[in-house]
Amino acid sequence: MSEVGKRETRMKVEQVLHMNGGIGETSYSNNSLLQKKVISLTKEMRDEAIKNLYCKTFPKRLGIADLGCSSGPNTLLVISEVIKLVDKLCQEHNHESPEYQVFMNDLQGNDFNNIFRLLDRFTEKLNDEVEDGIGGPIFFYGAPGSFYGRIFPTKTMHFIHSSYSLQWLSQVPKGVENNKGNIYMATTSPANVLNAYHEQFQRDFSLFLKCRAEELVDGGRMVLTILGRKSDDKYSKECCYIWELLAVALNDMVLEGIIMEEQMDTFNIPQYTPSPSEVKLEVLREGSFTIDRLEVTEVHWNAYNDWNEVDFRSSLSKSLIDGAYNVTKCMRAVAEPLLVSHFGETIIEEVFGRYLEILVDRMSKERTEFINVSISLTKKV
Repeated sequence: MSEVGKRETRMKVEQVLHMNGGIGETSYSNNSLLQKKVISLTKEMRDEAIKNLYCKTFPKRLGIADLGCSSGPNTLLVISEVIKLVDKLCQEHNHESPEYQVFMNDLQGNDFNNIFRLLDRFTEKLNDEVEDGIGGPIFFYGAPGSFYGRIFPTKTMHFIHSSYSLQWLSQVPKGVENNKGNIYMATTSPANVLNAYHEQFQRDFSLFLKCRAEELVDGGRMVLTILGRKSDDKYSKECCYIWELLAVALNDMVLEGIIMEEQMDTFNIPQYTPSPSEVKLEVLREGSFTIDRLEVTEVHWNAYNDWNEVDFRSSLSKSLIDGAYNVTKCMRAVAEPLLVSHFGETIIEEVFGRYLEILVDRMSKERTEFINVSISLTKKV
């Protein structure tokens, strides 16, 4: 592919890769409890990183960024926690609060307007929750663009956070044309397809680390959470299964003539879910950061249920149907823009109706979970 072709492929992904905007029933804003649970799992890791960062230098200006911030109730959650913690540390050490420079980053298709509408209420709520209010002023900025490139000026950031964003690749990997009948890495995918996905992740994540190393101050910190897998087996159900079931629904529609086979064969999800060892290896290879913590957690597909609430005995139990419905809405909020871009809007209701039925069946028979790989990093001096 020519360099122009590469840029066109990447631009297309950047234009269509975003969550469902707005505040409707199928919006990401109303279907992101799972992501909130994942964020809560790394609070201790974030707090440790912030304490170690701030108490060493007590900067007068604190640059904070959330990469892949999306739009909804989770968007400002981490920012709120960071500011409250820093303000508490200032009081404990009798230091003046810094000026907070907050950058919200996502691709250009993100619903930034919804974020900006939340800012006044966010600041009011933050001041209400802190005794005597937040000490330093808070300046908010939108930073649209791909994080697989430079976003901020050199050595201006102190703390960078990203959750459930880095599994998304800059583009669909080259050389996956023979991944017929699949929309992602799957148990039936040829080995070259899995290798192509892995190599694209290596390039993208290495570039991400290089760019952030240029933007962070010496000793700056990052906490990243990536949808991943425990196993080093790229065919593992831990990473592939949720998309394989969506592919079942799409393939059924191909057999019935609702979707053209050629359309199905040319659709692939630009995502890679790495193992902890793959994440660690790329950090060591790139060389700009030291690893402070590397952890793996898991959450049920249905964010509204704990394991002990899941009824495996009947595929028709209300809890299972409700659970599958919640998972369907969560996946729709994430995948609908990609599907609409490739297949058009007319198939959406049909495909997610079928997907719901498939999820009810599978969730009644087996334990279904997402795996999260979280890593805390310090930029080398």
